Amino acid sequence: MSRCYLGRVTVPIRQVYTFGEYIDLDADSRVKHEFLDGLVWAMAGGSPEHAALAAAIVAALSAGLRGRTCRVFTSDLRIRVRATGLATYPDVTVVCGKLEVDPSDAKGQTVVNPRVIVEVLSPSTEIYDRGEKLAHYKRIESLDDIVLIAHDRRRIEVWHREDGTWSLDVAHGGQSAQLASIDCALAVDEVYANPLGA
Repeated sequence: MSRCYLGRVTVPIRQVYTFGEYIDLDADSRVKHEFLDGLVWAMAGGSPEHAALAAAIVAALSAGLRGRTCRVFTSDLRIRVRATGLATYPDVTVVCGKLEVDPSDAKGQTVVNPRVIVEVLSPSTEIYDRGEKLAHYKRIESLDDIVLIAHDRRRIEVWHREDGTWSLDVAHGGQSAQLASIDCALAVDEVYANPLGA
């Protein structure tokens, strides 16, 4: 049987994995993976700018939610779309109330009830994030805001669900993006501010 390396673990090359096998694979790997329909693939690493934008979002949302029953998570939190089966790691996730864990995850580390998901776009993932992945996210029952952060200009897009209908708002430099579901705002210029001046 052929074998390949995923992180530090050698695993057999197979075409289809169960969700449980994916969980075990992902837990033993230094690389994060997505899962859908039995397929497992490695997620791309981010640039310094990508990491800085995600950190700015975490800081802004953490400050805005202080004292409330919501918590902000980094890209280390795996979420799963129950309706489609996609398991992935958004750049930033907000969960309000109690964490609900996917019962199919024996390790208890996959959450199914995000209120807000944020993705920082990159040249290699933008088409996927705006298309197929966005469509998956819109199927999450608890999700009310999906935020897309542009990588090449000061632009924050917020997909907001109200009464079952999704609508798009866009904020540019000098404006703030409103996240109605958690009563928070992201000031575009603050998110993109670079104190290093590069």
